[in-house]
Amino acid sequence: MARGRQPPGEQSDFEKQRLANIAERDALLKKLTQEAQQAGLYSQAPSTGTQHGQKRASKPKGPPAKRVKKEAVDVAPRRTSSRLAGIQADSDVARQKAEVEYEQQKEVERQKRQRVTGDLNFAADGTSLIGTDVILKGVAKPYERTFDEQDIRETSDKELKALRERMSSLGLWDKWEPNRIKITPERIYTMAFHPTTSKPIVFAGDKMGSLGIVDASQNPDTNVKEEEAGDEDEEETDQPDPQITHIKPHTRTITAMHSHPSTPQTLYTSSYDSSIRATDLSKSVAVEVYGPSDREDDEPISGVDMSATDPHTLYFTTLNGAFGRHDTRQPPSACELFQLSEKKIGGFSLHPLLPHYVATASLDRYMRLWDLRKVTKKLPTLVGEHESRLSVSHAAFNTAGQVATTSYDDTIKIHSFGVGKQAKKGTQTVESMSSWPAGFQLEPTAMKPEVVVRHNNQTGRWTTILKPRWQTYPEDNIQKFVVGNMNRFVDVYAANGDQLAQLSGEGITAVPAVAVFHPSKDWIAGGTASGKLCLWM
Repeated sequence: MARGRQPPGEQSDFEKQRLANIAERDALLKKLTQEAQQAGLYSQAPSTGTQHGQKRASKPKGPPAKRVKKEAVDVAPRRTSSRLAGIQADSDVARQKAEVEYEQQKEVERQKRQRVTGDLNFAADGTSLIGTDVILKGVAKPYERTFDEQDIRETSDKELKALRERMSSLGLWDKWEPNRIKITPERIYTMAFHPTTSKPIVFAGDKMGSLGIVDASQNPDTNVKEEEAGDEDEEETDQPDPQITHIKPHTRTITAMHSHPSTPQTLYTSSYDSSIRATDLSKSVAVEVYGPSDREDDEPISGVDMSATDPHTLYFTTLNGAFGRHDTRQPPSACELFQLSEKKIGGFSLHPLLPHYVATASLDRYMRLWDLRKVTKKLPTLVGEHESRLSVSHAAFNTAGQVATTSYDDTIKIHSFGVGKQAKKGTQTVESMSSWPAGFQLEPTAMKPEVVVRHNNQTGRWTTILKPRWQTYPEDNIQKFVVGNMNRFVDVYAANGDQLAQLSGEGITAVPAVAVFHPSKDWIAGGTASGKLCLWM
């Protein structure tokens, strides 16, 4: 059957769709052109073509514009060339010019490589190079002593010699070798003794928030088993490991510990998880006594301390450079925070007898002394500050009012602040700290240390930072402190900088970087990066 013809003048569906597509395309192109012109990205040029079969009218051409001849301006280029200089290529002049430039460049390079004779002064202003102490001291040399029996024998002062002999006679706990006393699962960051004098109880906090407790009065239970094969008279001794209690009060590194004399059954611990917890040793319960109000806030706490006369107030520092004072009977929102440094505060301590004085050590290379009695502009009074060449790791107060610091410039510094013979510095006579009024400030010269001891403090990445720790209440009334030694010892120093002992022993296979004194007894503990305990008594 023949197909019916389409009536004349009526468009087919295909033709309608084609025209619609053309119209849509033209509209889109027009829109894009307008947007480009508005943005200054496109300028429409006159077109002589046709659009939709319609021919545009051509504009009448005007007379051609006359060209204006510009005078050549002689501007010397930065880099000359033969063509611009009017020298013909491959000419003798060009060749000679290239040879001269080549010889000049060759002479400059030769002078750069030439040996320089004479002395070279890299620090005209007198400052020393970073890392000089490390180069001069050398890297850590395991088991190489820097203080030995010969130093003790050559001591002329009788009292000092007797003290050195007594401290050097401390022996390593012989019930177990140190490599078997794994007090924490991970690297030890902080240690403390329980204040009891009846028996040595050691606490250690590690990198992952675990707390280890060892009672050093325990004796090994020896199981004797007769060998089934071989000589019946031979016996094999199987000695079990020491009993160690492990708990996990924190989720991140435990940075500091404190035991208040009024509540000896409670151990306060600070952590990078932004909290301070009080662990009741008798009830085996760890209560959070401080933490930011918002759980999302990240305020890693680097240290904690308390006044001996106030069992309710916590003092702490953070890696953000803040110093906090918190009453545990109040909510966390009532905590006082003072921004004492722009960089992290690695360590701090209160004066044991005058707790309104605070010594801080920070990454910005400063040891600062603060007075909490007078607060102005949201900051306590800055009594004074001392700048070291590199960052200061810790600042520790003793009961006499002296501050010991360790720094990455390989020094141990002792600031006396009027204690001892050198009470006068510069134009200011420094009296005892107990006589300083609120708001008292020291001159910069009075903040300089009386004693500077050379000590390798380059711990590196895998060893805990070395920090000095005083004996809080020494029975012999002689102020002394301990600090780890990179040659796998523990050093003991007096407040005047005299070294008293360098403790060692069999089985110490790592650096006991974390060292601590018992508050009153001559008991010293050291902790390693592998979580092992070294104990001298």
